[in-house]
Amino acid sequence: MKKLQLFLKRTFDIVASFLLIVLLICIPVLLIVPLAIRLTSKGSAVFTQERVGKDGKIFKIYKFRTMLRMEDRVNPDGTVREPNDSITAVGKFLRKTSLDELPQLFNILNGTMSFVGPRPMLPAQVMKISPEENRRHLMRPGVTGLAQVNGRNNLTWPEKLKFDNDYIENFSIALDVRIFFLTVKAVVKREGIEYVHIMGDKP
Repeated sequence: MKKLQLFLKRTFDIVASFLLIVLLICIPVLLIVPLAIRLTSKGSAVFTQERVGKDGKIFKIYKFRTMLRMEDRVNPDGTVREPNDSITAVGKFLRKTSLDELPQLFNILNGTMSFVGPRPMLPAQVMKISPEENRRHLMRPGVTGLAQVNGRNNLTWPEKLKFDNDYIENFSIALDVRIFFLTVKAVVKREGIEYVHIMGDKP
């Protein structure tokens, strides 16, 4: 039964991500946003970072860049700007609306991510979790997940890991649908948005 649900989950990921990419190109959000980023700050419009995916495999996650390049964060006196001060004006808008996550549709399409699942960790973070907590990598990481709709930035690290494993244990298409719609609600209400990030861009 679970194999069937996993098959349906992957089928939905492929079809929905492809249709959304086509739709966003036609609107054309996927053309306007990169242009706005490039016109207002130096550097690539897309930010990439290594994350840990299903079965512990490393992959590159895609996001729209919301911060200044490292070389542009240095003040005239040689000090480095705080993370909050390094977010561009366009970046603040993208984070508030979660539009910075849109490039992850390509991660979903290529099979490194899913719409719903545990958020992908940095390799350095994975080295600090227990074998039991590492069970979160039995499934593809998601753009959103159980932790994100149950407190997100208000949760402690252990609480987030527990929600991730709870998702693995209780996975079903019905649970994915519930998480998806709760995420849409949170984005519309702009709940759980946080600007402070320490690894170059939003994790």
